[in-house]
Amino acid sequence: MSLILGIVGGMGPLATVKLIEKIVMLTEAKCDQEHLHIIADINTSIPDRTAYLIGTGKDPREFLIHSAKLLCAMGAEYLVMPCNAAHYFYCDIVKEINIPFLHMIEETAKKIKECNPKSTRIGLLAAEGTCRAGVYDKIFQKYGIQVIKPTMEKQKYVTDVIYGVKENRKTDIKLFLRAAGELKEKGCETIILGCTELSVLNDQHRLQFSFIDPMEIVARSAICFGGLQCRGN
Repeated sequence: MSLILGIVGGMGPLATVKLIEKIVMLTEAKCDQEHLHIIADINTSIPDRTAYLIGTGKDPREFLIHSAKLLCAMGAEYLVMPCNAAHYFYCDIVKEINIPFLHMIEETAKKIKECNPKSTRIGLLAAEGTCRAGVYDKIFQKYGIQVIKPTMEKQKYVTDVIYGVKENRKTDIKLFLRAAGELKEKGCETIILGCTELSVLNDQHRLQFSFIDPMEIVARSAICFGGLQCRGN
């Protein structure tokens, strides 16, 4: 029997739905009963994480802790959170719960080192708050990996695409890809989609670069941690 998965969601709601879809599609199962039991709290009231991290918004900490506690009370036996920026508050949440909480950024670092042990330089496309707060830097340092980010000019393109996905409006994908191109020019063979809205964008448009998707990595980790098997690699 598999463990019950809880998802601290709503950041944004489409990204949470996409994570659930990935988990279902990546699970080796022949019937309903062979899939994970998933409880998701899609709390769209959680304040914007990037706004807080750049000093212009409300602290989302108490909302994230409340969501995690709610999932525990509902029977979740382990948690994941499909929001990169929200992992800035990971330690604050863990202090308040007594079940395992898979760390999406750490799972990504482990996967990169597993696939390419010599990797020491990684490109990151993410929300401005994630970049400024060093959410990836602090974890990746432990694995001997330097995180390279876009210039401020190119970061604007990344930010526009992220909020374009949230607002369900058309954005200029070519400008976003310029940011990826800049990281390639800096010698980054590997580029991380460090925002779950970018994971959604990649699914929608099948972007031309070969990206690493932390949301897919944590989906696979959630399946395996829950006691089931993943499809493919």
